[in-house]
Amino acid sequence: MSIKDKVIAIIAEQAVLEPSEVSMESTLEDLGIDSLGLVESIFSIEEEFDISVPFNANDPQASDFDISTVASIVAGIERLQAEQS
Repeated sequence: MSIKDKVIAIIAEQAVLEPSEVSMESTLEDLGIDSLGLVESIFSIEEEFDISVPFNANDPQASDFDISTVASIVAGIERLQAEQS
């Protein structure tokens, strides 16, 4: 399963949607994910990919991790994995 597919599965689970309903252009807001769902998604992503996401739950806009779309989350994970290698 690719990074993209895993991220879509995690986000779909949080949004209580089918993975087919989540596109790379989707925003978490579009999918109905609130701040608690966002934090739970970040924890799931960290666990799934064994990475530490530089995310500030108190001020998501100031974080060094772009959560604006599913595509930006996938790109962020790929960047973090490359930095760990």
